[in-house]
Amino acid sequence: MNTHLSSSNRPRETAIFKLMAVFMLLTLCTVIMVPLAWSQDSTVRSSGTSTEGGTPSSAGMGAASAVATILYFPFKAAFAIGGGIVGGLAYAFSGGNEQAAKSIWDTSLRGTYYISPDHLQGNRPIRFLGVADPDGAEPASAPEPVR
Repeated sequence: MNTHLSSSNRPRETAIFKLMAVFMLLTLCTVIMVPLAWSQDSTVRSSGTSTEGGTPSSAGMGAASAVATILYFPFKAAFAIGGGIVGGLAYAFSGGNEQAAKSIWDTSLRGTYYISPDHLQGNRPIRFLGVADPDGAEPASAPEPVR
């Protein structure tokens, strides 16, 4: 009797397995291709060189940045998700203190999410920990000066 039940579930299990395989393949393609598209820049650097142009060097830098992103992104994403949750808890348990939550959110949610050829060449820094926005350095709730 158990063999009859398990054999009736096989088509369903096979369909779920195929769906998961397609999902994982699409995720892999996205992780590989999207950072390369984001890292492309249509401007030429001030030194007159560019990582674009179809040269073997630029292809190698693109491949290296894709591999680096595949290794780096899961850690950054997990850190950002954890920081988002901890920041929300800090906000809730501090009685709505937005500054306490924002300090956690700035550190965890900002920063570099993908590694571009510019990062690998040292033209841009890789920031795992985020830096607060310089425009938002002054708290929004600061009182207006009395005139």
